[in-house]
Amino acid sequence: MPRDTRDRILDAASRLFSERGFDGTAVADVLAGAGVRSGSLYHFFPSKEALAEAVVARCADRAREALLDPAEAAATDPLERVFALLGRWRLGLEGRLPGGPDPSGLLAAELAARRPGVGRLAEGYRARLAARIRSWLDDAGPRLPADVDRAELASFVVTVLEGATMQSRAAASLEPFDRAVRQLRALLALLEGAPATARAAGARELAEPAAPGGAAGDPAGWRAWGGGRG
Repeated sequence: MPRDTRDRILDAASRLFSERGFDGTAVADVLAGAGVRSGSLYHFFPSKEALAEAVVARCADRAREALLDPAEAAATDPLERVFALLGRWRLGLEGRLPGGPDPSGLLAAELAARRPGVGRLAEGYRARLAARIRSWLDDAGPRLPADVDRAELASFVVTVLEGATMQSRAAASLEPFDRAVRQLRALLALLEGAPATARAAGARELAEPAAPGGAAGDPAGWRAWGGGRG
């Protein structure tokens, strides 16, 4: 059976799990979305739970290629890379990245108790994201205070990603995600000790936020993005 059949099933399941959650998604909807019969699905995945586990595993496998490496390549400034990652994530929420939105956090919240493998995969995925973010924060050197725990701050960025994603799904709008990005930007500006005018700009909602990422090598570019408008 062609491997692209498996990919179509995973793409459809990722999109539907992101929109409706695990319990709200019927296997029939996945079949319709992928354009396959039930035999094709069960050839690859013995159960709906196994399908969810495969979706999370694929998200983890694709993190470097789809999110982390492109974010790192988008900017030379290490703090700007954090917001380049947020920009990539937002594209996923808009359905503009291959495979669609990332449902791993939602699936872990629903299934970790009854499907521990999903929880372990999601936790490993979070750790992978946080480790790369931590490396960018370390690269920022003295721009961040010495007493800031870089590991905890990196974990917090991942928490913002997942929490804001769930809020945006519930609201059917990207505005909650954008608000969270603006506040994270303001927080990093405060930690860096930016001038009062920059802190004030970061703390308010910008009427016309700049595009994600800014110009490569622009050390102030990461402060410019408010995340766009949903």
